[in-house]
Amino acid sequence: MGQKVSKIASKRCLVLVHDIFEDSELLYPVIRMQEEGIEVVIAGEEKRTYLGKHGYPSKSAITFKEMEAGEFDGVFIPGGFSPDKLRRVPEVLKLVQEMDQAEKMIAFICHGGWVPISAKILKGRAATGTVAIKDDLENAGAIWKDEPVVIDGNLISSRTPKDLPPFGKAIVEALT
Repeated sequence: MGQKVSKIASKRCLVLVHDIFEDSELLYPVIRMQEEGIEVVIAGEEKRTYLGKHGYPSKSAITFKEMEAGEFDGVFIPGGFSPDKLRRVPEVLKLVQEMDQAEKMIAFICHGGWVPISAKILKGRAATGTVAIKDDLENAGAIWKDEPVVIDGNLISSRTPKDLPPFGKAIVEALT
């Protein structure tokens, strides 16, 4: 039996992480991307292990200072409370702005929308997230939709862990 060769093995997705991410919202999309041969690179403030809300560990391979938008086909921002920390990091905001300008995939779920809000890239664009940040999204100029997955150009957003299957599928399709 021959080994399956992925058509998208050269695709790379950056995943932004900080402590108190929502475990399933990181794990599920990362596994889906890896199943399709997409290289996943975890970035954190420091090269260390970060812990999710429920204790799942995620080790960063690079730091935020080492991130370069030109090296990746997309960026993924899991939810939980880590986006509130991520949105305060100038390198994170700059990377998200550069990815948007290059029309590369920017995927976020639940509270992950806080990062594109702070990067000021949502005005006039459709997005979703947990209902807890609906007002934040709308105040940033986004058109909030209560749907499992909202795609607007290069933006892919989702609400909560219950929406992970269609969200994971949308990420994989965007990177193919």
